[in-house]
Amino acid sequence: MATTIRRAVLTLPAASLGPENPLPPLAAPRDVHAGVRHADLPDDMARQMRYAPLRSLLPVRRRDDYGRERVPADVDAVVLENDRLRVTVLPSLGGRVHSLVHKPTGRSLVYSNPVLQPAGFALNGAWFSGGIEWNTGATGHGALSVAPLHAARVPAPDGGDMLRLWEWERLRDLPFQVDLWLPDGSDFLYAGIRVRNPHDRPAPVYWWSNTAVPEGPRTRVLAPADAAWHFGYERSLRRVPVPEWDGADRTYPLGCEGHADYFYDLPDGERRWIASLDEDGHGLVQTSTDLLRGRKLFLWGTGEAGRRWQEWLTEPGTGGYAEIQAGLARTQLEHVRLEAGGEFAWLEAYGPLAADPAAVHGSDWRAACGEVAGRLEAALPRAAFDAAHAAWRLYADHEPKDFLTTGSGWGALEVERGGLSLPGTPFPATTLGEEQQPWLGLLRTGSLGEEGTEPGPSLVSPRWRELLETAPPGPHAAYHLGVAQWHAGDRSQAVRSWECALRSGMTWPALRALAAADAETGHPERAAERYARAVEEARGASRPARAALAREAITALLAAGRADDAAAVLEGLHPATRRQGRFRLLQARILQAQGRDAAARALFDEGFEVPDLCEGETLPRP
Repeated sequence: MATTIRRAVLTLPAASLGPENPLPPLAAPRDVHAGVRHADLPDDMARQMRYAPLRSLLPVRRRDDYGRERVPADVDAVVLENDRLRVTVLPSLGGRVHSLVHKPTGRSLVYSNPVLQPAGFALNGAWFSGGIEWNTGATGHGALSVAPLHAARVPAPDGGDMLRLWEWERLRDLPFQVDLWLPDGSDFLYAGIRVRNPHDRPAPVYWWSNTAVPEGPRTRVLAPADAAWHFGYERSLRRVPVPEWDGADRTYPLGCEGHADYFYDLPDGERRWIASLDEDGHGLVQTSTDLLRGRKLFLWGTGEAGRRWQEWLTEPGTGGYAEIQAGLARTQLEHVRLEAGGEFAWLEAYGPLAADPAAVHGSDWRAACGEVAGRLEAALPRAAFDAAHAAWRLYADHEPKDFLTTGSGWGALEVERGGLSLPGTPFPATTLGEEQQPWLGLLRTGSLGEEGTEPGPSLVSPRWRELLETAPPGPHAAYHLGVAQWHAGDRSQAVRSWECALRSGMTWPALRALAAADAETGHPERAAERYARAVEEARGASRPARAALAREAITALLAAGRADDAAAVLEGLHPATRRQGRFRLLQARILQAQGRDAAARALFDEGFEVPDLCEGETLPRP
């Protein structure tokens, strides 16, 4: 059977993603790795852990208005198929490989989530579990987790077709591509990946390919390493032996109670691979060329919290999953420097593996890894795979011949601004949309459009900030300049720009920015007052803007001891907004702050869910 690529529609129970949060995220992003304790790190690891940690989500907007009520929904998909594999990809949801089926055995090689349920795990909020996802930008699940990517057919090295996915990653301001194809007669899905730096300055790069795999009582994850860097969410990173540590074999995901990361310390010279195999020695193996050096096991564990998260992210009774991952660095606490004009490019492969279960589950760890390595070499020889990588590099610049889906217009805007040439990943001017038009005007005329009462998305890179600094004065130009200055760390100048925008006639957006600045810089009373004024001025704003503003305002008012004013803000919202879980939680906090503990308890007894609850999230004590 010749390899085919076709459009399809996947119908799944899905919760609404809701609109983007229109307020620029001025608070520092939450980082579960912040303040990690560690000792005796290799010099290169320590250096990359210090290099360019993410200080801001700008210019990306948050996705935090999703729900939990699921209804059948049609999702556009692309299916790649040969006589050995059937691969279903969701270009409109971050290019996620939703399923990977080995046709001769009927085995599903990855955990294919039967529902689409957003949860607050991405850097900017909404994320969903399952399949194979492509994470770039900074430590965490990427900001494109639920965003559409550009997708098209392009020629494959073997004379067939491959599916190209590409987009402009805005946190680090870099374009990337993922080329997926099935070599004729192959049991492996190939993924050729490239990240480019078209700028005249170095850039930090983060990449982890994340695969969800089914877990059972005897599922074992193997990688060619005798040690791993363990991160257990108690703010410490330490090197531990593999497979056994602290009285348990940590290579069995269901043999551990707490959720944890194990970053395998693969020796130099070893082939890069990781596998998840069941009690019979069957499962998935992932391998890559040497540039993708890191391998990781993430497990939820058997504790109550981990099991609850599994149910929250999928459907109770459908079985759990673990994650096997591959990255550019040894751990996910690191970012890698990419020089100006440079690129990172590598090849990955995903396919079935059948190994001797006695060896896989035996007590001799090195023999178990040797068994897997031998089976992988027989199925996909390293020399042939390296040759496939070299062949793909010759096709990475081929222009798409058949567009299948369209991503955002931000890449086209950056290409226009920089006069960039990016062979293989076109960002055509036809993709420029309403959000890019004011910035296109600034680029071409030197003036930013001043229409509308609600400012659109901000741009914050040095080049756009320079253009804003020379633009004619106006409320929108001053407001966006303030956002860019805030992102650059010039907080006092950002405040002056927002004060200028306020004097020029921009009311609630400028007041909210000033209030957020007050909250970040330790002025809770002033923040509360400005938030209260912003809410009054925003009565005619869009419903998403009013909801997002109220959420911040109520939190600030409670922090300043103004519970009654917080209650008034909540009461002014649309009833459907007030019924949302996050606002029910805020209502309980207000009642408790007012001394009405019984009423607050009654809300919890009645029951509600907070869809955007974050892992490890805590609330301040009243």
